[in-house]
Amino acid sequence: MMSAVTYKMVRMTELLASSDDVRPLTALDDGSGPNLLVVHPGGGDATAWDGVTRRLTDDFRVVRINRRIYAPGADIALPHSMAVEAADILRVAELLDAPVLLVGHSSGAVAALEAALLDPSAFAGLFLYEPPMPTRELIAGAAGVRARAALDTGDPVEAMRIHMRDIVRMPVSTVDAMFADQELRAMCCAHATAQIADDEAIDALGVGIERFADLKTPTTLIEGDLSPAHLRERLSDLAATLPNARIVTLTGHGHAAHFTAPDALADAIRDMAEQVLQAGGNR
Repeated sequence: MMSAVTYKMVRMTELLASSDDVRPLTALDDGSGPNLLVVHPGGGDATAWDGVTRRLTDDFRVVRINRRIYAPGADIALPHSMAVEAADILRVAELLDAPVLLVGHSSGAVAALEAALLDPSAFAGLFLYEPPMPTRELIAGAAGVRARAALDTGDPVEAMRIHMRDIVRMPVSTVDAMFADQELRAMCCAHATAQIADDEAIDALGVGIERFADLKTPTTLIEGDLSPAHLRERLSDLAATLPNARIVTLTGHGHAAHFTAPDALADAIRDMAEQVLQAGGNR
């Protein structure tokens, strides 16, 4: 008989910072110890990482930024910019004592990488889970144009179908099953406006990642061996470009290990943190 394991959230508070455009920024603040600053993926908010956070707060202070375009009632200014998100991340990082370890997932990992490039001294280490960087080709391209057209004509369901099927490149059968489930469909479409703006912001970076060739921050790149091939290819390109990077593969998992394997993801983060801190990483 399996014993029950209870994970606790320690001293849950909310941090408040001011962005460069004087917009209030908030972040969920849990636990105590060395600082992990987490930038959540698209399609949801900071609570998407609750499962992973619960497994880290005994050893770390986990601060999860609420990305501005995914905040409740967000007024999304188009075109959205990864430069704006990078600046937001740095504003929250300023509230934390060194060393700060920066964790990003999916489009949140793109924003995290741009923040590290903007101020390499701000972070002792990076943990990036499948950032969809336009290394050889755009992430959305023509599919993004079609998704925007669907959204602008009042069809968020079709916009998100295009996002899942043609941008993320999930299997068609999986997408069909998701959208056949009323609850899952509603969850997918709740952040459709933000998600399409997110895709466009990544494409606006342009193709190529040569600008990261001098970013020496210790970097752990996470992939799932079941993730779409293009995400793993983009990760490999980043590993070849970043001078101090390694790849860790989560066997048997894909792009959503924060839901399917929070223990494995938390363990990978803990391992990264221990390596960086033992090496004496500082801001």
